[in-house]
Amino acid sequence: MGRLRTDEFDRFVAVRWSALHHLARLLTGGDRHRAEDLLQEALVKLWFAWPRVAEQAPEAYVRRVLVRAAARSARRRWWGEQPVAEMPDPPGVGDESAVVDERTRLEAVLALLPARQRAAVVLRYYQDLPEQQVARLLGCPVGTARSLTSRGVARLRRLMAEPVEPLDSVESVAPVEPVKSVEPVESVESVAPVAPVE
Repeated sequence: MGRLRTDEFDRFVAVRWSALHHLARLLTGGDRHRAEDLLQEALVKLWFAWPRVAEQAPEAYVRRVLVRAAARSARRRWWGEQPVAEMPDPPGVGDESAVVDERTRLEAVLALLPARQRAAVVLRYYQDLPEQQVARLLGCPVGTARSLTSRGVARLRRLMAEPVEPLDSVESVAPVEPVKSVEPVESVESVAPVAPVE
């Protein structure tokens, strides 16, 4: 019985890992390390609940644990500033990387939403869950879930509409003059004393 439980659990994790990790990454605002921590926490809880939920809906259980853990970690900790890489040049016409750039920008902007709004938007539109299930996962009434989703989408639209300003190019910075070599001083006595500044 124990070996069968382990095999079923391992099979579930192997099949659903990628999708669950992506969900966790979206819930944490793109922080891959926090996403891995949250997913690991959720899978440990799933392991202990596996006999109860294996035949029902293990993914729904993990999803609920992820949403709650992401909300808890967002309330509890300050995660510091997130460094961003240099903004790339705008993509040219027909540039295939434009889709990747847009998705990356969307994930970065998604990270700017408050944790509950981000969770509502991700669950409703990325996971394509009905409003009732989003409300149940967030532990709030359906009207609150709708409001969180609506406000989150509105803020995403505003943030995505803002133009991305490219960084100044290297050529626009004034060149630095090279340092001229200085001849060494032979003794301290040959240097004039400096008067103290008052």
